[in-house]
Amino acid sequence: MSSIFTADLKGIVVPCPACGQKNRLPYERLAASGTCGKCEASLPLVNAPVEIPSTAVFNAVIAASPLPVLVDFWAEWCGPCKMLAPQLERVAMQEAGLSLIVKVNTEALPGLSAQYNIQGIPALLLFRNGKLVAEQAGAQPASAIRDFIYR
Repeated sequence: MSSIFTADLKGIVVPCPACGQKNRLPYERLAASGTCGKCEASLPLVNAPVEIPSTAVFNAVIAASPLPVLVDFWAEWCGPCKMLAPQLERVAMQEAGLSLIVKVNTEALPGLSAQYNIQGIPALLLFRNGKLVAEQAGAQPASAIRDFIYR
């Protein structure tokens, strides 16, 4: 998976579609689109799953996002994870500005898997206002994922 969006401790970094300048959308303002700091073009909403690079970034996203955050725990070798990926991409497009989908590679961040007692993958965890509110395991279609977000 390669998203054009990246996450850091302060927000999601979004490249400007007009000039390519990288702009940070603070987690607290992910529901609104911003403008490029260089050319003032409109920036897209986060409309693709975002890979989480560290536990610190994961904690920042969960704590600060006003949007529901759907976390996909996955691994490169996992067949069902590969089946789920395009469904998550579809949901991310449909849910831009309404929810945030992030991906945690269980091989890269095993501590997070242990913290949330992930026994099998893919595993989806849903956070609202910094709190875990629901868990679901297994690959599923985009419609079921959207239902899970709004349960």
